[in-house]
Amino acid sequence: MRRVGSPLDELVDLLDLEQIEVNIFRGNSPDENRQRVFGGQVAGQALVAAGRTVPEERGVHSLHAYFLRPGDPTVPIVYEVDRIRDGRSFTTRRVVAVQHGKAIFNLSASFQISEPGIEHQGVMPAAPDPTSLPTMFERLKAAGVPDDAFWSRPRPIDVRHVETPAWLDPSAPVRARQMVWMRADGSLGDDPLKHVCVMTYASDMTLLDSVLMAHGLSWRSDRILSVASLDHAMWFHRPFRADEWLLYVQESPASGGARGLARGELWTQDGRHVVSVVQEGLLRVANAPQ
Repeated sequence: MRRVGSPLDELVDLLDLEQIEVNIFRGNSPDENRQRVFGGQVAGQALVAAGRTVPEERGVHSLHAYFLRPGDPTVPIVYEVDRIRDGRSFTTRRVVAVQHGKAIFNLSASFQISEPGIEHQGVMPAAPDPTSLPTMFERLKAAGVPDDAFWSRPRPIDVRHVETPAWLDPSAPVRARQMVWMRADGSLGDDPLKHVCVMTYASDMTLLDSVLMAHGLSWRSDRILSVASLDHAMWFHRPFRADEWLLYVQESPASGGARGLARGELWTQDGRHVVSVVQEGLLRVANAPQ
């Protein structure tokens, strides 16, 4: 069972928006020392706002989003929902996130009734059992990262890298691919929308690392990095639970023009391909001052 006051409780509360009008919702940010709002938070909250205006029997099957401006973590975010279409099988919603009178994020999401149809998928990559891998806290401790409030605090998503992440291992080989297991650290109940929104939040974690890794860079490199999400797309192929282990296979096929493209696949432990993700990020690199 989920602990009262746990980090996952706080994430669920973060995604539980206040409805202030028929198509208008308000969300807050966690009390953290951040320069801007985490992109996964805005995407997850926007999807909650869209889902609150859709019949429960229609599940989200895709979303496409643009990050327009940095979010201010000190003030609430207002989400305005446009009910674009309610068809016999599909429902479409557009959501604009607003702060200080300006749009900071734009999302389009499509929902569908459950329908049978043809199915196929690829083969899940081989990966060690997630419980055999060290937790993030254990990796940080082994690498000698200072035990400060930011790095050592409990987190709502349990993330376990199959290999030591490049930002903890300066000798890591240059590669454009990584795999991580992740799950919500506790029980989320049975609401499918909640599982999808939590995974939308988590999908923005670690994905752009694959772009940096392709160039031998990481968040702890001796270069000055300016990295931010530009757009984000997800396709939900099959039902899943975000509080059960999912293998997030990530790779970067290309970068250029100060932008890097990353794509990911999420697999259940029993080998079902449940989600596909594509993201492009701003990636500016400069030498550190001498």
